Parts: sequence; structure tokens; C-alpha cells
Amino acid sequence: MDTKMNGDAPVLVVLQLTGGNDYLNTVVPYSNALYYDNRSSLGIPEEDVMKIDDTVGLNPAMGPLKDVYDRGDMSIIHGVGFENSTRSHFRAMDIWHTAEPDKVSMEGWLGRTVRDLDPEGENPVTAVNVGQGLPRAMVAPGVSVASVADLSTYGLLTGVEERQLREKMLDRFANMYTPAIGSGPVMDYLAQTGLDALKGADMLKDAPLAYESSIEYGNTPLAGKLRDIAKIHTANLGTRVLYAEHGGYDTHAAQGPNHPKLWSDVAGAVNDFWADLKEHDSDQNVVMFIFTEFGRRVKENGTGTDHGAGGVAFTLGPSVKGGQYNDYPSLAPEDLREGDLAPNQDFRGVYSTLIEDWFGLDAKPIVEGTFEKPDLIHK
Repeated sequence: MDTKMNGDAPVLVVLQLTGGNDYLNTVVPYSNALYYDNRSSLGIPEEDVMKIDDTVGLNPAMGPLKDVYDRGDMSIIHGVGFENSTRSHFRAMDIWHTAEPDKVSMEGWLGRTVRDLDPEGENPVTAVNVGQGLPRAMVAPGVSVASVADLSTYGLLTGVEERQLREKMLDRFANMYTPAIGSGPVMDYLAQTGLDALKGADMLKDAPLAYESSIEYGNTPLAGKLRDIAKIHTANLGTRVLYAEHGGYDTHAAQGPNHPKLWSDVAGAVNDFWADLKEHDSDQNVVMFIFTEFGRRVKENGTGTDHGAGGVAFTLGPSVKGGQYNDYPSLAPEDLREGDLAPNQDFRGVYSTLIEDWFGLDAKPIVEGTFEKPDLIHK
């Protein structure tokens, strides 16, 4: 267990891009004619791509993240996924959350991680989700996770309002996954875990009080979430894992205008977040991990893209070894799997890097195996 004080103990911020982010239009293989052959309408013109080498570049909406990449604080992890990828949002996200591709698991990978970070459950805010409900990744028996929809109102609720909000949150949490994995004891377990997850409210109520910043975040829901995460982190409450979600990536239609807007929101909010932490001298012990449940089909459907397989993930922070990891999966028709990019980096290997090289824990029991690890973290 890492015993360093919170001032420099490693902290992980996870940002989930929900819906299946389009890998090909995020990290664009502009030098590959097959990209444009498959993306006659949605292909990003080479002159618009923010090039990072002779073969690939970033979506032009990702300008602030290009700056992070250029200063060496961002890694691009190509071809992340798992074998026999499912095209079901629910099942794919469930696999990412539990690190269990072959069976339905009750425990989330971050829940297991938090249990190792705080085995006695001494701190009710070791893990905090900023958003509605509670991510499956954070669920594990005996692990308390605080879930905060809006930090600015979290400590201002009246007794009645707070009770109603808690009941609503518990109902939402208890019903979130049970249709797929049963009811009865499962429902009871999830409800109790949700109840445990509401601990720590009193600690979090005070987090915004001491927070001051010159950074003007954008007026988007994601910016608000990342600002709340900055408030919690800079309050030095001992929080080690923070989680937020950004939705809208299921771009079957109207991807042309919508996908750049999504990345503009992410790039702006993430850049402001890091500027905020740096202003507070609180950035050195933080790594951010950005993932999505799967990529999208290589060939567009006209105005959008359908569910795919191999995707892209990112890690950011001063402790990250910037650059690209793994090869961009082949776009050659004979190398595709049912029209999808073939994953070449098991996501559990990325988790293993974060668990072992960042948190200093043993990843094998958490991801239930040994997987090739990208060397993402400065030792």
C-alpha cells in the first residue's frame, strides 16, 4: 500500500467518453488513402489535421490537447480494446468497468484498486464520482465511494431535499445494472453498496469553501465536472481516485458537426483543468486516463459511423511519458475484423500500468491476469 501523505500520493482521474468515440476521426491517419476511401463524407482533410508525425494527427477540434501533447504530457495509446469485441454499449462498458471480458463480474477494477489503497476503509472519500449514479468500475464490496452530482449544491440541500436526492440516487444506482445480472440478492447488494457510496458528504461539503482560481472554465457540463474534481483534489481530503463521464459519442448520424463539438468540449475542459491544478501547485501527483468503450466502424454509413472495435485511449499529466504507444491498427481490408480495426493493446495492460507503475500496487489480482503494459509513467 502506498503510504505517502496526500500531498504527493498518486491520484488518478478517469474520464469516460460514453457511446464509443470514433478513433479514426480523433487520431486521424491522414497519410493513409484507405482512410479517405472509407470516409468520403466524414474524412478530415489532410490540411485541417493537426499533425503529430508523418502519418497521424489530431482532430482540429483538439487544439488545447495538441498543446499538452507537444509539451510531452500526453500519451496516445493506439488500438486499445479486447479480443472478440462486442458491439453492445452495455456489455462493452461492463467489460471495461470490471476488467472481465469473459464473464459478468460484480466488482469494478477501480473498486478493487481503492480497496488496496485503503484496505481498512478509513477514508470515505478515497474515491469520488462526479456525476449521477455510480460507475460500475468503482463498485466493490466494502468500498465506499462518494457520488456528487454538483459540488456547488452538495452542502446546501435541506434535510428533505437531501433525503429525496439520496433516495433517488439509490434507486437509480440499484436499478442501473440489475436487468442484465439478475435481481433479489444482486439488487440488495447494489443498493447497500450505493448506500455506502453516500458516505463522506460532510467532508465534501467543505471542499469548495477554500477553493479560489483564476482559471475561467467553459460553460459546459464537463467543464463543471472537472472544476469540481479540481476543487476536491486541491482540498487535500485524501481522495485518490476521481471519476467523470462525458456522453454523446454514439455518432450513428450527424457525426460531422457533433463529433468535433464533443472534442472541443473535452479539449477545453481538460486544458483548463490542468491549468487549474498547476496554478494550485497540485498537478505533479495527478494522472488523467481517458477511455471509451469501443471505436467505430472503419467505413462510414453516410452521415455517421456504427459501433466498432479497436479504439484509442489517452493518459495525461506531468508524470506521463508523452508520445504514441503501439501501432495504429491496419486499415487494409484483409486485416479488419468484420469491418472494424483489430485491437492490438489489451485494455487490461493499460490498467496494469496505472495500477502498478502509478499506484504501486499489484495489478494481477485486480485485472485477473498478466498483460503487456505500455511504459506510460515516469519512474
